Amino acid sequence: MSDTATKTRSQTATRTPPRYKVLLLNDDYTPMDFVVEVLMRYFKKSKLEATRIMLQVHHAGVGVAGVYPFEIAETKVNQVMAAASAEGHPLQCTMEPE
Repeated sequence: MSDTATKTRSQTATRTPPRYKVLLLNDDYTPMDFVVEVLMRYFKKSKLEATRIMLQVHHAGVGVAGVYPFEIAETKVNQVMAAASAEGHPLQCTMEPE
């Protein structure tokens, strides 16, 4: 008899990390131009796309600025909130699971 052993190779299944939507919320005080600027600066949107999202926020009350893994979404929310606060605008930015 031979001493042969069967080796099994374990395969690690990789899951994509959960993603989060970064949302901008409408208010009656933040200038539309500031919202467009934020979308262009922090979310790398073109002027046209930033304007479209800003109008979505204005008309529907909320708009999706982007979808990212948790850490990136959290950073984007903090950047937007810091920029709005520095300019004295009450713009709110939140995140939620996709």
